Amino acid sequence: MAERKEQVKPLAPAAYRIDYIKNEDEALSMELKKYRHKKYIKCCGCIAALCLIQVVIILVLIFTVFHIKNPKMRINSIRFEGLSNLSNRSANVTLIASVSIKNPNVASFKFSNATTTVYYHGEMVGEARSPAGHVKARRTLRTNVTVDIEIKKMKAIPGLTSDLSDETLEMSAYSRISGRVKITSLIKKDAVVKMNCTMTVNVRNQQIQDQRCRPHVSI
Repeated sequence: MAERKEQVKPLAPAAYRIDYIKNEDEALSMELKKYRHKKYIKCCGCIAALCLIQVVIILVLIFTVFHIKNPKMRINSIRFEGLSNLSNRSANVTLIASVSIKNPNVASFKFSNATTTVYYHGEMVGEARSPAGHVKARRTLRTNVTVDIEIKKMKAIPGLTSDLSDETLEMSAYSRISGRVKITSLIKKDAVVKMNCTMTVNVRNQQIQDQRCRPHVSI
């Protein structure tokens, strides 16, 4: 039986094979470029989203936790010592004020020397300076301020004799504290806390009969 002759498929021309391989390489290269482009876009999108989230978080912190609030000052009590002997030349009169400084911020409030001035009939009769210090975050600092009254200045003011006969003195006290709240190098605020008090003092018992205080904060 005669052997069957197998038909042999002729090979494609060499030029066609080269073009086919080249087209496959170009198609693969285009696919790789598209894949890299999509991956690059996704990566840029993720980075942009993370940056946006960080910006939103920073803004929320700035307007909530890192929002700097004004410190507050309060005069808890004021008392005088030596007023009953005011008519004596050698009398020593002292004003003692209990002052509270409240810091509602997440960072400490550092302040320089505090000044307290006492007035009688609009004339300054005493002044004292308190040392610099700081109030811890979300804490309240209580301190006593002592002011020595200058008797000579008080006696030189007209009306003292009649006030002593009525056993009441109209006086005022002014306190001023300047400081800074600093959370970061970019988030900080300078503040000046002021307190102006007017009072009616009973000479006999050296107690405050009427006291009106007005706080003020300037930035």
